[in-house]
Amino acid sequence: MVQSPVHIRYTASGGVVTNAAGTHVLLLIRPERDEVRLPKGHVEPGETLADTALREVIEEAGYDDLEIVADLGEQLVAFPLEDKVVKRTEHYFLLRARTLHQTERPQADDQQFFTIWVTWDEALTHLTFEAERTWIQRARRIMEQNA
Repeated sequence: MVQSPVHIRYTASGGVVTNAAGTHVLLLIRPERDEVRLPKGHVEPGETLADTALREVIEEAGYDDLEIVADLGEQLVAFPLEDKVVKRTEHYFLLRARTLHQTERPQADDQQFFTIWVTWDEALTHLTFEAERTWIQRARRIMEQNA
């Protein structure tokens, strides 16, 4: 008898972060997995989606002088993980870093991510996962509409 895979479901929230001028986007490099990502993470109990997005950018990138520009919505992403299927509802916000000052972060050996600022076009080519390129495209449309 073939068993169906175990499904893991959770909600994550994150941000497409621009510099103050809106010309560059923050990406995270995760060397141990050879990935380039957007900041995001699990929504903790009692936390709003917006609170999670802000917390994750602070934790993963060190930027804490942020403002929410727009709610980018959500999408369901499903992927295999070992013998399981993960179904993650992702919610993203367009965020602006008012300053590029980073809070104190762990030593380089302890860091999970390293940050880079790239243009919108570069973000589309550097991101590892197609789902995250979708968020860049949504955010860019909003930035262009508000220009």
